[in-house]
Amino acid sequence: MALERGGEPPSFQAFLSQLPPGAAYGYGGESPEGLRRREFARLGGITYLDHAGTALFPQSLLKTFTDDLSENVYGNPHSKSISSKVTYDTIEHVRYRILQHFNTTAEDYSVIFTSGSTAALKLIAEAFPWAPETSEDPGSRFCYLTDSHTSVVGMRGIAAAVNVLFVPVKPKDMLSEVSGMIAEEKSCQTPHLFCYPAQSNFSGTKYPLRWIEQIKSGKLFPIKVQGKWFVVLDAASYVSTSPLDLNAHPADFVPLSFYKIFGFPTGLGALLVKNEVVSCLRKTYFGGGTAAAYLAEEDFYLPKQSVAERFEDGTVSFLDIIALKHGFDALGRLTGGMENIKQHTFALAHYTYGVLSSLKYANGAPVVQIYSDTDFRSPDVQGPIINFNVLDENGDVVGYSQIDKLAGLYNIHLRTGCFCNTGACQQHLGITSDDIRKNLQAGHVCGDDIDIIDGHPTGSVRISFGYMSTFKDAHTFLNFITATRLSGCSVVDVPREKNLPKPPASAQDNSYAYNSNGVKSLPLQRIIKDSPPSTPSAPAIMPTSLQPTKRHPEGGLPDIFGKAGEAQLHVRRPITVTNIYLYPIKSCAAFEVVEWPIGNQGLLYDRNWMVANQNGVCITQKQEPRLCLVQPLIDLEQDVMIIQAEGMELISVPLEESSGSLTKICQSKVCSHRVQTYDCGERVAGWFSTFLGRQCRLIRQSSDYQRTANKKDEKAAAASLSLVNEAQYLLVNRTSILKLKDEVAARLGEPLLMEELIGRFRANIVVSTNEPFEEDLWEEIVVGTLPFKVMGPCHRCLVICIDQQTGQRNKEFLQSLSAIKDRKTNFGIYLMNSPGREISSLGILSVGSPVLTVIRKSLTSSSLSEEHKSRWFL
Repeated sequence: MALERGGEPPSFQAFLSQLPPGAAYGYGGESPEGLRRREFARLGGITYLDHAGTALFPQSLLKTFTDDLSENVYGNPHSKSISSKVTYDTIEHVRYRILQHFNTTAEDYSVIFTSGSTAALKLIAEAFPWAPETSEDPGSRFCYLTDSHTSVVGMRGIAAAVNVLFVPVKPKDMLSEVSGMIAEEKSCQTPHLFCYPAQSNFSGTKYPLRWIEQIKSGKLFPIKVQGKWFVVLDAASYVSTSPLDLNAHPADFVPLSFYKIFGFPTGLGALLVKNEVVSCLRKTYFGGGTAAAYLAEEDFYLPKQSVAERFEDGTVSFLDIIALKHGFDALGRLTGGMENIKQHTFALAHYTYGVLSSLKYANGAPVVQIYSDTDFRSPDVQGPIINFNVLDENGDVVGYSQIDKLAGLYNIHLRTGCFCNTGACQQHLGITSDDIRKNLQAGHVCGDDIDIIDGHPTGSVRISFGYMSTFKDAHTFLNFITATRLSGCSVVDVPREKNLPKPPASAQDNSYAYNSNGVKSLPLQRIIKDSPPSTPSAPAIMPTSLQPTKRHPEGGLPDIFGKAGEAQLHVRRPITVTNIYLYPIKSCAAFEVVEWPIGNQGLLYDRNWMVANQNGVCITQKQEPRLCLVQPLIDLEQDVMIIQAEGMELISVPLEESSGSLTKICQSKVCSHRVQTYDCGERVAGWFSTFLGRQCRLIRQSSDYQRTANKKDEKAAAASLSLVNEAQYLLVNRTSILKLKDEVAARLGEPLLMEELIGRFRANIVVSTNEPFEEDLWEEIVVGTLPFKVMGPCHRCLVICIDQQTGQRNKEFLQSLSAIKDRKTNFGIYLMNSPGREISSLGILSVGSPVLTVIRKSLTSSSLSEEHKSRWFL
């Protein structure tokens, strides 16, 4: 299925005309698009393609559930009251409903509620009757398919703790289906356990359900060993879009998570256990509700007879279990059943796979590499999951974090990494065990965004369809791939603008306004009472006691570099500071100054405040772009921060830290660090809530709480941070921005203002150099007399796509940055106060200050060409 003329993915009509057997679009009644509008209106313009991560709940499920709770009283099911009896009976009804959904009965299976499939797998490992290895008996074996979720592989820890060997089994070995066990093995009853996924959560491959019966009957075996095999079918991924018939495929244990099916509730799963194997399970711990009788002072305990009552320790999550009833009702009402979902989702996956696999660059190279064991011809062997990496014209992998960021520009939600399935990741990406260890030493761990190491990918990109997915979702995704890869997303060499802006002649140059981001503001004399008359173009307010930094001659260096560093200093046109910005409120507008005091956390008052939702979680421009229209102004003389926005009255907050008790402990998204704060009060909370149209509050980091950098450099890690993301300062280069400016202007077909583009990068320090991207080579710098250590590049996110004057988004900015930077999105560098230099008294950072730099030592070797050496060094 190739692109149509004009580079568009095949149309809806072409999609329908090429559906393979076993695929169908829609559910025979209301169109998927109508279902989407009615039940998932909250998606708006979002293209949600992470259904393998979680399904999304329909609005009607939530309504019927809340109506149920509003109309009924549900007590603790362990009691005997009327309300408790109603709860108990409803839970039992849900158990029957679950068994019915999997085409089995209470005579054959029992339902044990758990917190999810992971807890169900752990329960199996703890209760299985392992026979440890002895001199007379080789003991049990725990075998698992290498294409298994982390939670399956983790069972081996429990097995090993009781001296049981674990054996990973590769899919190709099982798919060969070797048979012919020797006769005497049938008489051995040593229990062995084999676990495999019905559907790979990595690639969507469906492994044969017939393996269950073949292994249990002795026609197939994972390894050659005497004994009796039990089978765990990990159904968590499979049952989200496919029907599972346990009458036809009676696995001994079936763990699952319900949010994968319904989207709600989360934190609830089940273990389906075949009743004939229940008697062999062992249990040592007993919790509330599991005991028929026990003695507190003697080792006497008698479990309850019901399987569920024996294994469900404590009170089950009974309201969540009741929600499952409404989940099954909604799924049946909206889709007609799992078979319909299977056909619908496969139709979308088949179409998307067909187009992706046909995409070619002009030189004939493929645009993507798809990791799959099937050709997407049948829903019986392939689920609606597509795993891939994007390639460039030379066949090199484009890092998954880059694709994730670009997808965000199109409001496409997908997943990247290794998906808690290292075995499949190694198999498909060709990553060896030694590679895993080396990558770990290089700093890569599961879940981070280190996507390329030594030119090789550490993970990939996954999209997955669910029952509420539409043709538009697939079409939008394919348009995203073709737009970013086939429409000029390759590296472009843009000529550098020769006439660079000159730095101001003096730090007191009044052409530098305190507010250059375009937010309307009142004259300062109307904002701050009793202050000297001034205009909107005046310099930022500074105490008279603070004077501009004393200028250093080009050759003069602080002791931080010493004579060894002096030999590597630039001797071309001096590098100078052209702009200084601070952001008192995280994600709000910049406050531009010509000079400003610094302290141990960076620029004084930089990102000391943040806007948080009602749960104490930080709100940024990613969620609320209009935050950029909120202008905070700092008056050091009056000791206040004034906050303004168009259409709102001015409001002020004292700079002096509140003497009241701390009222909030919030887990904000500030490099995963907990931030201790206090609330700034109801008045300013109402101001922000009115402006943003949602409940929120202004909170401030407490000076009593020390947040440190999350860096490997031990000295830098000890440095104190405000509410910044990574480091105390962010520096960008005007000359580098000029390079990006021309590329973006060419894409947009319209000119761009330099100051508007600078504002998007939300830097603290802006400098002007001779060449673009010189800053990427620096290891240390001195600004005036102030020394700083370079902590590394800033990896850009979607915020640079937001116009800081209007709050409007434009995805061209991140795409252009990716093109110029060879598919990377790093721009600017992080700085910290030089390690070991405590700022005991306030230093001053000034516009016009000279910048002296030291190049990274690794770049002074022969790896750098002589031409580059002549440009960068003495």
